[in-house]
Amino acid sequence: MKKLAVLLSIILVWACKEEPKTPSIAETMQTYTIEQMMDNEAIGGGSFSPDKSKLLISSNRSGIYNMYTVPVTGGQVEPLTQSDSTSIFAISYFPNDERMLFRMDGNGDEIYHIYVRDTDGSLTDLTPQEGARANFYGWTKDKKSFLFASNKRDARYTDLYEMDLETFTSKMLYKNDGGYFLGGLSDDKKYLPLIKPINTNDADLFLYNMENESMVKINDNQSANSPEDFSPDGTSLYYTTDDGSEFAQLMKYDITNKSKERVMTRSWDISGSYFTEKGTYQITYINEDAKNTIEIRAVATDKNIPLPTTAGMDISNVSFSDDETLMTFYAGGSHTPSNLFVYNLETGEQTQLTNVLNHEIEAQDLVNAEVIRYKSFDGLEIPAIYYKPHQATAENKVPALVWVHGGPGGQSRQRFSSFIQYLVNHGYAVLAVNNRGSSGYGKTFYQMDDLNHGDKDLKDCVEGKNWLASQPEIDGTKIGIIGGSYGGYMTMAALTYTPEEFDVGVNLFGVTNWIRTLRSIPSWWEAQKEALYLELGDPNSADSVRLRAISPLFHTDKVIKPLIVLQGSKDPRVLQVESDEIVAGVKKNGVPVEYVLFEDEGHGFVKKENQIEAYSRVLEFLNIYLKGDKGNPIDDTEYIESDV
Repeated sequence: MKKLAVLLSIILVWACKEEPKTPSIAETMQTYTIEQMMDNEAIGGGSFSPDKSKLLISSNRSGIYNMYTVPVTGGQVEPLTQSDSTSIFAISYFPNDERMLFRMDGNGDEIYHIYVRDTDGSLTDLTPQEGARANFYGWTKDKKSFLFASNKRDARYTDLYEMDLETFTSKMLYKNDGGYFLGGLSDDKKYLPLIKPINTNDADLFLYNMENESMVKINDNQSANSPEDFSPDGTSLYYTTDDGSEFAQLMKYDITNKSKERVMTRSWDISGSYFTEKGTYQITYINEDAKNTIEIRAVATDKNIPLPTTAGMDISNVSFSDDETLMTFYAGGSHTPSNLFVYNLETGEQTQLTNVLNHEIEAQDLVNAEVIRYKSFDGLEIPAIYYKPHQATAENKVPALVWVHGGPGGQSRQRFSSFIQYLVNHGYAVLAVNNRGSSGYGKTFYQMDDLNHGDKDLKDCVEGKNWLASQPEIDGTKIGIIGGSYGGYMTMAALTYTPEEFDVGVNLFGVTNWIRTLRSIPSWWEAQKEALYLELGDPNSADSVRLRAISPLFHTDKVIKPLIVLQGSKDPRVLQVESDEIVAGVKKNGVPVEYVLFEDEGHGFVKKENQIEAYSRVLEFLNIYLKGDKGNPIDDTEYIESDV
């Protein structure tokens, strides 16, 4: 009995011992520098070499984008170009040899030229006309030439050209005096889809006969219409339309009898569809709640084939080799940058070719975003993407930012952003709102901000701030607003027209004077200029009164909260003067304001050294004026301006 009592007491002692506590991510996570976070590699493309042994990609691993190759079996990524000033973006291997096409512009001015890299490493500009921009439109069926569009004849209009691969001489195939957007030419070069914008949502779709110069309008009603691809036998054109529907659906137009057939509908926009080289598969993209869903249909069986498995990641893009035996795909998510894979359709084997997350970063320290929805001032449901820091709790409340996408008409997507992850890693919650006027949620929602910018769309952002303030992990007295381009406009509109709502503003190359911006849009936007005027207003008409009223530049006296502005001097969309003047205007109020100007960037920052400077400056600003001591008088902070 005595032994039994001792044994029972030992058992009781052990039973009362606490199990070792597993530390939370918040307790173990690291805080990363901007240099570490921006050392995540960004890659794009994936053109197969003629023998399928390599892929041609673009990567910013050198600090700016250059061309590289990577073996399809995995292995060392090899550099092909060594530009240290202007980014180089790969287009494609030549169909029958290892020459390559790529494009460059002038440090963000968007005047793209098409270049060839020969097998000896020499680089030649194939479209050297000064001031003219060129865009690759695909290889011809016989692989002896490629198609490209250029505005070299008239800066306002984009014509279609064909360039011979041996002589590099080009000829015009279609003279575009009608100001259309060009679709993809049929394989037999007989039919060319043309798109005529009506407004920023709707566009008429035409099919132009290259032989007899006749043209047929495909859509019957005003709607959004976009050509996708011709059927493999060339008898039909596939296109998307929202005619009779909130969302874009896939249609098939019979060229001979002009009949139309609906071939696919989903509860979201069908955003693209194309056939592989031999017509074995049809690939269709669906914009499902701000991320891509992909369906691959085997044409012969009319059944979808399964996609490769990717644990914890979403496949965002696929591409096929010409013989259709290999498929590349990108897989990633809001919590991880996308890597490139190759999938063998015959064996089912898949190979990861890249590992772009900086090895110094622990994957669990990054945040997986959540799609949420909140009610706006009028009851309208607003979708948003929420990034909650690991360290955020009801006991450890964090500051937050409302993030506004570009546009108008853009969409915040469920994809990786080093900048957002950097802010979240440093203890800032981010709510990326898709306010009314955003794409992806039906045409009614998309058109809700027409001729109403700076009003209801801004109120949606304010309600996003209120949603954040209601979350137990958020410090409701420390919420700012941030955005680029149209999002930069919304930042300035918030600080101007709702000056008490947000505590700071981060304006990334944002529009501040709609009259000037709409009058100075690039010449190559001629085809969509009238559509922009219908959505925003015509600056050369009585609309200018309203445009002035919603332009923050003319109301800077109302700004009372700290502001940082970042701008690229080569920006052709939002001119540098926009940021120069808004900074000067706000400065007069004695408001803390910082200005960071990049001499070698355009509409967005693509060079790593500039990204590091820009995003570190933003965090420093937020740490002082949002996370910091709010008791500091406003005039204790000096105005800072710097050219980078």
